[in-house]
Amino acid sequence: MRWEEVQERFPKEWVVLEATKAHSKEGHRYIEEVVVIDTFSDSTEAMRRYGELHREHPHREYCFFHTSRPELVARERYVGVRGPR
Repeated sequence: MRWEEVQERFPKEWVVLEATKAHSKEGHRYIEEVVVIDTFSDSTEAMRRYGELHREHPHREYCFFHTSRPELVARERYVGVRGPR
């Protein structure tokens, strides 16, 4: 599903997503297609759910955003041998 579709179906909501198509460029992650996992009215609940999913499946690409956001672009974090900086 594209971001515009998510925004139409879940206006004014926090959504927990799995990115199914994305690419990186100049330190940013551009997410092109997603699967909606869950929706919330509260950011804390969305973050909690994201954390659960990330612990269960650390190699899958999960994220959470509010549908008021104009596009799905996130800054990438470097995770080295010693963990996140």
